[in-house]
Formats: sequence, C-alpha cells, structure tokens
Amino acid sequence: MALDMLREIQAFVSVAHKRSFVAAARALGRSPSAVTRAVQALEDNAGSKLLNRSASTVSLTEAGERLLPHAERLLDVQRDAADELAALTGTAQGWIRFAAPELFAQQVLPGVMAAFTQRHPHVTLDVQFSDLNLDPLQGKLDFVVRGAFPQSSELIGYPLWTYRRHLYASPDYLARAGTPHEPEALNEHGLILHTAPRILKAWHFCREGRITRLQPRPSLRLSAGSAVYHSALAGAGIARLADWLAEPQVKAGKLVRVCPAYRLTSSSGQDPQMHAVYPSGDLPARVRDLLQALRRAQP
Repeated sequence: MALDMLREIQAFVSVAHKRSFVAAARALGRSPSAVTRAVQALEDNAGSKLLNRSASTVSLTEAGERLLPHAERLLDVQRDAADELAALTGTAQGWIRFAAPELFAQQVLPGVMAAFTQRHPHVTLDVQFSDLNLDPLQGKLDFVVRGAFPQSSELIGYPLWTYRRHLYASPDYLARAGTPHEPEALNEHGLILHTAPRILKAWHFCREGRITRLQPRPSLRLSAGSAVYHSALAGAGIARLADWLAEPQVKAGKLVRVCPAYRLTSSSGQDPQMHAVYPSGDLPARVRDLLQALRRAQP
C-alpha cells in the first residue's frame, strides 16, 4: 500500500472516531489542514463523500459508514505487518519517550526498566519524571503514566492497576500527637497535602459505602509525591498515600495507618487507578511491550 494512501486512511479513521478534524490531528500529531487534505484526497480517490462537515460537528456519510470497518482492518493489518517485520529482524529498536510520577523513580519502574532493557538492548528509554498531568502530544511522548482518577480526554487510556488510598503517619509522630480514628479529628493534626497535579479542595472518606467530606487544613503543601511520602516517614505529619507505596512501610514498622476504618476515594466513592494515556492507537510493538510490563509489575 502506498504511503500516501495509508496516511489518508489513518486520517479518515481518526476523524471518524474523534468526530473532529482538530481532535484527529492532535491524535495523529499532524496539523488540522494536513488531516483535512488527506481526507479530501481519499474522498477524491473513492469518488464519494465520506464525511459530513458542519461548523460544529463531523459525521459519517453512508459511504463513510461502509468504508470505516474496512479501513480499520487495513490499519490493523499494517500494524501487525510492521510488528512481524520487527520480529523478523530479531531486535526491537528505537526510542520510547514517556513520563511517569516521581515516585515511580523509586518504586516499580527501576525493576521494569532493568528487565526491559535486557530484553530489548537496542531500545532507548527516555523518561521524564513529573507529577503534573502532562500532555503526551505537546511533550512528544509515547505515553504518560498517571495516578488518581482518569479524566475525560481525547487521549486513549490504558489501565495499569486499581489501588486504594489511606492516611498514614510515622510511629514517632503518632506518639507525639496521638492517633486519630475519625476524619473529624484530623484538623487537630499536621496534615501533608500533595499539590500536584492539582490541589484537591476536599478529601472524601468512604466507610461501608458512606462518604464523609473533609476540608483539610495542611501544615505542609508539597508539589512532589516523593516529598509527601518521605515527609510522612520523617514524622512531619499525616499524609494520604497509595496502599501499594505505604503498606510495605507499615509491615516494616515505619508507618501506621490512620483512621483505619476509612479509605479515601473520589466524591462518588471510586478508588483511584494507575493508568497510561497516549494520543494514538497505533503504538509500536516496543511501546506496547513496555506498557504490558508495567501492568504486570503491579505492586
């Protein structure tokens, strides 16, 4: 298949899925005008209009509806062929650029990267550690790992694992300040608040399906999850932490769960999720392999 035809089909499928030329362009890493020209060229070659355009919406014509499943299968075949070709060479090669929360530099990721680079010695990993909600398109990243609650987005989500959040403090802090058992007692304590990727206005405590809302008054506001974690270990106060991070320290006697009958959730009672987001469904095999390795590494 000619490269130009392949790009035209990619543009058509992306616009059909996104219902927007601008969103499709973002997902493909192209300009809206380039995507528009590609779809127009495909329509010219097909001799039929594939998309209805208006100022606010994009929809498929009857011809577009008929073409879409065939176009999707063609892209699947193209991706599979590319993966097979890479497999025939015996080695994956190239770069994987991604971002992850700072705590991943200490937990989970080092072991995954060590095993991955042994398996794929010709792949270079370029990792940006940040607690901010980075846009993989703007940052020219293959994917971004995020925690908490997936937000509605034009990006494609890849679930890694669900976890729970609880409050934790060091034994030294609790020996000094006492151990609260109910959320209402927390504002008498030193609270540590994580301010990235956004400042939460409230903590929501879930117990047996009942939600209790608390407006925390922190004594420490920190922009890095690693700083929150280490401040709790050092006895600076009570912190909200992921169970996959904190429970090993509970077993080691370095942290204690506070308000143990409660877990912290969204306002609707949802538990958070580690997940990755990326701008396009056409991920190279090496990137899919790394995402699968991250999923398997669930703590």
